[in-house]
Parts: sequence; C-alpha cells; structure tokens
Amino acid sequence: MTPSDRPARLDAFGTTIFAEMSALAVATDSINLGQGFPDVDGPSAILEAAVRAIREGRGNQYPPGPGIPELRHAIAAHQRQHYGLAFDPDSEVLVTVGATEALAASILGLTQPGDEVVLFEPFYDSYPACVALAGAEHRAVTLRPGRGGWTFDQDELRQAITSRTRMILLNTPHNPTGAVLGRDELSRIAEVALEHDLIVVSDEVYEHLVFEGAHVPIATLPGMAERTVTISSAGKTFSVTGWKVGWVCAPAGLLAKVRSVKQFLTFVGSGPFQYAIAEALQWSGDFYVEVAAALRAKRDLFVNGLVELGYSVLPPRAGYFATIDVGDDAEAWCRSLPERAGVVAIPSRVFYDSDIDRYVRFAFCKKVDVLDEALARLGKMSS
Repeated sequence: MTPSDRPARLDAFGTTIFAEMSALAVATDSINLGQGFPDVDGPSAILEAAVRAIREGRGNQYPPGPGIPELRHAIAAHQRQHYGLAFDPDSEVLVTVGATEALAASILGLTQPGDEVVLFEPFYDSYPACVALAGAEHRAVTLRPGRGGWTFDQDELRQAITSRTRMILLNTPHNPTGAVLGRDELSRIAEVALEHDLIVVSDEVYEHLVFEGAHVPIATLPGMAERTVTISSAGKTFSVTGWKVGWVCAPAGLLAKVRSVKQFLTFVGSGPFQYAIAEALQWSGDFYVEVAAALRAKRDLFVNGLVELGYSVLPPRAGYFATIDVGDDAEAWCRSLPERAGVVAIPSRVFYDSDIDRYVRFAFCKKVDVLDEALARLGKMSS
C-alpha cells in the first residue's frame, strides 16, 4: 500500500456540493440559488465601522486569542439582553473564525475517538465531517415535515442514544428546512440530554432571522445551561458572511476545552471585523426586527412564486432557504436544472444519511430582481 492508498478520515466526503453547484452555475451562466449567502453587503454602518478599525490600526495585527474584549463583552450582553443568559465574557465567551470553526473546535474539544454524536438530519454538511475529524461517529435522527412544520420523533431520538453517546448537536433555527423548534420539542431533547448526561452543542446562527414563532435557546431550559455549548455568528444576521466572525458561549469548563482546540486551528482571525461586530451587537432591537421583516418579504415573494408555478413547497419559518418536494430523484433534478432553466439549487439528499432524495433547497436571501428572474426562468421550464 502506498501513502496515497491509505484511508483518511474524510475520504468519504469529497468535494462539497456547494463547490460543485457553484462551479456549474458559472459554467452555465445560471442564477445561483444554491449557496446561502446574500448578494448585498451588510448595513453601511457596520461596513464603515470595519473601515474605521482598519484605518485606526485596530485589529490589523493578531487580536487576542479568545477575541477582543470589546466583542466578548458585546456577545455576553447580547445573550443577556435577548435571552436572559449570563456568561462571563472572560471565561465563558470565545470568538472564532465563523460558526464552522466554532463547531469544529467544540466537537474536537469535547469528544474522544469512538464517541458518538447525535445529529438531526437533514444537517449542515460540516457536521458529519467535523465528527469524523474528531475520530467520533454520528447517528442521525430524521426531521420530517408535518402540519406543524418539521419535527422529530422522540422515540427515534431515544433509540439513537447508546453507551457511547457523548453529544447531541442541535441546529435551530434549522438549515436547510427553516424549522424553529419550540419549547416542547426542546424539552424533549433536554430530557434525553439530562437523563444520559450528554453535552448539547446548539448551532443558532439564524437566531434573528425568524419569521414565525420565536427562537428559544436550549440553554434557557432547566438544567441545560451547565451542559450546553451555544454557537452563533455575525455573518447571517448582518449579511457579512465573508467576515467569518463567530462565537461560542459555554460554561467555563466546557469553553476551556473548546478554546484549547481553537488555538491550534486558526489561532486568531478577522481582527478589524471583530471591532465592527462589537459595535453592531449593541444596536437597538429595531435592527433585528427590520432584518427579519426584509428577509420574510423575500421568502414570501419566492415561496408564493413557486406555489403559483405548481411546486410543492415546504415553507420555512426562519433562515435563508425554501424547500420543495419534487417527488423523487431530486439530485438528478438539480443537476439538470442549470441546463433546463438557468437556475442552480441544492439537492437536500446531501444533508441526509438516510435514503431520502425528494427535496430541493433554494436560497432566497438574494435581491428581489434576482428572485423574480429565477422564478421567470423556472416558469418557462415548467410551461
């Protein structure tokens, strides 16, 4: 066996579907509704704050490893203001290079090889990859659509727990379905976590982009604060996904383990942007209402347009994405869509372990004229 023949932990993952479909969009001059990033910059005030930080020499060199104090204090204040959660900014808040690094550092720092991590599918594609990097294994519990939106069966969750289970990885508001798990559903997860003494890592990057219902952090439930690692980021809320400013909030003992890994991943990053996000997190609550309302209007425009074209849509309650049900062979449907309609979408099959290949994910976090043109192209294909 040569070195190149030896199996590696990520051999099964290959190139991400996002890279594949984005390349296909360029090759076919298609509208890219595959990858979840806005096509407009964030508010001018946050952009100017970053420019000001650069010009004033703040963050152009290595920032402190845990993140600049201003941002850590702003994150702690944000958690207290919005959710009543108390975190010590010095020992319980960590700034990361986006939420993806926060997830990787949390999984690597809090699991051992051979441990198991429970995921809810469909899942963000970095979840199983991070679990594999840690030498752990994942077990999936399926979210299914119903009258009240996407939800899970608690019996399936209980059946996924074994003597090797160390962690439940939760994502709400959820990518890609747009589900917002309510207090009852979160209580069922908390019950299992408490019963089996599990850590919960909660990915909450869409926390302020909720259209119906309300985001409830699982850390606010009884008994959960001491076992929950909460992750979020600035990219989605402030439409600056390229800045890669994320954070982790957790009890000091858990955070220390996450921080010990993070220092060997990127060490530090996003210096001047940290100062800008520290300012933005102090904006009034009106900003969060307005950003959610603007995205809700885009969701309504796009979802209603899809319905008028005859598609079976599973409306999201939060986030960037709308899911349609094409019946079967969604991956083939997506791969042929650029040639047929000049539009790119993502087959949700890549977010599942189970053999579910009927759902397609569109990103609607785009300009209105882009969404209108995408609907027009889809209409020509279906006519």
